[in-house]
Parts: sequence; structure tokens; C-alpha cells
Amino acid sequence: MIDLDDLRASVSAGIVTEAQAAALMSLAHSRSGARENLAPGDEPFELFRGFNEIFIVVGMVILAVGWVGVVTFGMTTEPLSIRNTLIYSGGAAAVALWVMSEYFIRRRRMVAPAIALSIMFAINAAYGFAGAFAEIFMIAQGDNSSLPIPFALATVALFIYWFRFRVPFALALIAVAAFGVAILIAGNSSGSPSSTEELFLLSAGGPFAWITLALGIVVFAVAMAFDMSDPHRVTRRAANGFWLHVVAAPALVNTTALTLLDRDESWSNGMLVAVLTLFALVAIIIDRRSFLIAAIGYTVILTATIFEGDGAVFTVFFLGIVLLFLGARWEPIRARLLALLPGFIPLHKLPPSHVTKA
Repeated sequence: MIDLDDLRASVSAGIVTEAQAAALMSLAHSRSGARENLAPGDEPFELFRGFNEIFIVVGMVILAVGWVGVVTFGMTTEPLSIRNTLIYSGGAAAVALWVMSEYFIRRRRMVAPAIALSIMFAINAAYGFAGAFAEIFMIAQGDNSSLPIPFALATVALFIYWFRFRVPFALALIAVAAFGVAILIAGNSSGSPSSTEELFLLSAGGPFAWITLALGIVVFAVAMAFDMSDPHRVTRRAANGFWLHVVAAPALVNTTALTLLDRDESWSNGMLVAVLTLFALVAIIIDRRSFLIAAIGYTVILTATIFEGDGAVFTVFFLGIVLLFLGARWEPIRARLLALLPGFIPLHKLPPSHVTKA
């Protein structure tokens, strides 16, 4: 391990400059909260760095609730009043959120406030653009035909927000927002989904499951681009990949898995286990527990709330056993899988194995 004395010696020897040494120390200090006590090969995950961040987030939530109360206090039922209130309050809130982001994210480098501000900015952008471009009373009557344009603009605004502040969680929000826009467009052209199953079952016949599958593929590809650009996971690109995998997994895995689970054929549960095993192997190779836990966790939730039958119950039981086993033996299994991969796979762009050969 390189410590402060090593950096000072490197500066004296002319290997690195003082500015580079300071940047390295700053990076080490910023990562210590997430990496300091991690075992080799463990996946870094950080929601907050101290209770002060939770304190600030609670303050932000209370401020947001108070702001909503102030905005709605003088609002009337007149369409023009509602539209103007949404536009002006949305613009004022966007400025306030941007200023707070400059301080808490760019200056203070806080994690939990960054996540909270990203969520608030996304919600504010959605209702602000909806107030400017959507037909409020049509929406109240169940007609969402005017929502795709304002939601698409809100997604673009959120992308600009991410480009400025580089909050990894904001990328997950962008992916979810893009999914929502695609579903709205499809719903306006072919009718709204009649049930939750239609969003995930390819057998439903509508476009929604295919949109979900396509979203999963695209988001997974972008996540892998971030991961492969930082195989040792020492930069923010790895955190970008983490949150994108959390979005890609339910969209990608559950579309195929739940389609199989919905079938009455005796082989469907076996095929489900085979598909989830394949995705588990992919998760182990790319070293992303977040991908696998999001996929299986969401599958279990939908299985428990939507599907019934003994097969589904035993499948969930089996998945729990598999997760526990993988949690205990992840690194040895991964080392063996990497050793079996063909030579054309760029292993140097994947996280290295931390299991030493005997």
C-alpha cells in the first residue's frame, strides 16, 4: 500500500508532481469511506458518509414539503392559475436545487444529499415541464397523450444535471425516465397496459415487454462501457455502472424470466432456473453483485405478488439458497470462471480476480 511517505518520496524523486500527489491523496481520502474496510474483490457501495449527510437530507425533505405547501396554498382551480403556478414554482425550485447542488455536490462532495437532490431535480423537472406543455385536465381524466414531450424534456434536463454534477444515481433516474417516456409513447399509440404483467411478459403481445427488454439491453451495454473503462473501480465511472446495472437487471432479466414463469408447461420452471443461472454467470464474470441481486430480488417480488403456484414457491426457495451460496463463494467461483473463458474476451477490462493460485 502506498502511504503519505511514499508520495512525498515520489515527489522528491521527480516521479510525480506535487499537484499529482495532492490529487492522489484527495482521491484516497474521498474513497476511504467506501473502500477502507472492504475485502479484496468486494463491490463498493456507499449511500452516505456520515450522519451529517442524513441530517442534511432530512432538512431537504422538510424544505421540499414546506415548498409544496407554500406553492399549493394560493393555487386555484383555474387552468391558467395551475399552469402558471407549476411553471414559475418549477423554475424557482430548479434554480434553488441547482445552487444547493453546486454547494453540497461539487464543493462538499456529499453522497446522500447528491442522491436526494437528483431525485428532487427529476421530480421538479417533470412537473415543471408538465405544467408548461401538458394538458392538466386531460391528464386528470386519464388521457396521457400530452405527457411524452414534457417528460422527454425533463429527461434531457436531468441529463444536463448529470453532465454538470456527475451524480451516478442520476444515471439510474435517466434510464428510468427514458423507460417512462417510451412506455407513454407506446401507450398513446397502442393503448395503456392493462396490467403489470404486460410490462414484463413477452407473451402479452403488446409492445411494452419488448420496450422493457430493449431498455435492459441498452442500459446494460452503457453500464458495461463504464465498467470496462474502470476495471479496478477506483473512479466515479464504476459507480455509474453500479446504478445502471441496478436498472438494467429488472428490465433485462425479469422480462425473460417472468415470461417463462408465467407459462403452464412443466419445463417452464426449469427454463427459468437455466436463464437465471446464465445471468448469474454473467454477473459473476463482470463482478457485479448489484446486477444479480437486483434481478433476482425483483423477480422474487413480482413472483410473490403476481404469480401463484407451487412451482413459483419452490423457485423462490431455490433462488434464496443460490444467493447465499454465491455470497459465500463468489471469489473462488469467479476465479474458476475467468480461467475457463476463451482468449478473445478482454479480461484486462474486467475486474481482476483476487484469488491466488496455490
